[in-house]
Amino acid sequence: MELTPIYKRVIGLDVHQAQISACAIVEQPDGSAVLERREFGGFKRDRKALAQWAGSIGPDVVVMESTGIYWKSPFAALESVGIVAWVVNARHVKAVPGRKTDVADAQWLATLARCGLLRASFVAKADLRSLRHIARHRQKLGGMLASEKNRLHKLLTDAGVRLGVVVSDLHGQSARAMVKALIAGKTVPEVLSLASNRLRASRDDIFEALQAEEITPAHRFCLTEIMAHIEELEARMVRFDAELLRSLVGAGYEVPLRLLQTLPGIDLMGAAMLLVEIGGDMSVFGSAQRLASWVGICPGNNESAGKRKSGRIRKGNAWVRRLLCEFAQAAGRSRCALKDKFQALNVRKGHKRSIVALGHKMLRTIYAMLNKKTHYVDKTVDYEALMVARNAPRWLQMLVKHGFVPAPA
Repeated sequence: MELTPIYKRVIGLDVHQAQISACAIVEQPDGSAVLERREFGGFKRDRKALAQWAGSIGPDVVVMESTGIYWKSPFAALESVGIVAWVVNARHVKAVPGRKTDVADAQWLATLARCGLLRASFVAKADLRSLRHIARHRQKLGGMLASEKNRLHKLLTDAGVRLGVVVSDLHGQSARAMVKALIAGKTVPEVLSLASNRLRASRDDIFEALQAEEITPAHRFCLTEIMAHIEELEARMVRFDAELLRSLVGAGYEVPLRLLQTLPGIDLMGAAMLLVEIGGDMSVFGSAQRLASWVGICPGNNESAGKRKSGRIRKGNAWVRRLLCEFAQAAGRSRCALKDKFQALNVRKGHKRSIVALGHKMLRTIYAMLNKKTHYVDKTVDYEALMVARNAPRWLQMLVKHGFVPAPA
């Protein structure tokens, strides 16, 4: 395959856990190309040697495939000497016709990059890449917490306790106090005395729900350990939240944090975790379509002979996709235009596809908000008027109480 060179000095890296294969292609003044192959280990000294070797060549482009997490250390080593490598999508490399299986991967990457057939993927700044460890582990803790809460619910049900039937949140303040009292062996009347007056269920229904068949010693042991683990996970998540927010505000991301929270369905921590993944500068993506493609939430485009085939979403950033689905679930229950959009989609596509479609729409909206540095304005709901209508009676009472407005006759 004849390819016209665009770059004169390129380096391709085939990165593995314990080995890095490098291939440099350098164009000479007479138009010929000199190829140099090197092998490096996976330790710090080897990555430093790789950076020094790459710096001595002075490449126009350095490319490597996005191979799990193994690319991150070589990327950081090159970045420390002023070389910003391209991390390319393996899917794009395989889409280019050629004899990839007959030549070294590093040489094939260098050949494609030399001819301008590869495009660099988005790589966040070093400060955001570091904060991703906090945000992603926080997501993992959230999954563990949800799993433990479900297990607690199942154990209570197994023991005959039906508290989840009469309370909306088994881990609310009142319900948790009752669950702890049950675990501690308190009597049903003692447990019932801990029920809040704000619960919608009647005292008779709560009393019946607390009647257990038998809470065995095994039940009590497991419930005690699970409750302790739940509270430990909650305390740990609070520490992760505080550290993530402190770091983002200290790095100057306070304005994007405020803007993202104006979109229905996104709270403070959701905005923080999304910002860590996509950053605050949308110019690196170029368009909302490219951002959606990078996340992997845009619909597939597969049409042949006038027939539209599978429109499945492709692989992308699973962390952002999970956040967007959570945002879409929340926005679909709020009073906004996004709720109307979700209900219209839900009739035709079903719940799961509608959530993905709404997440895609929200991501495009987020791109516009961060790109133009403006907050979200809903086209159907006036949130300012809604807030005034909700709080005006209380405000008027306070004005009368403190003498700013005379009491009505």
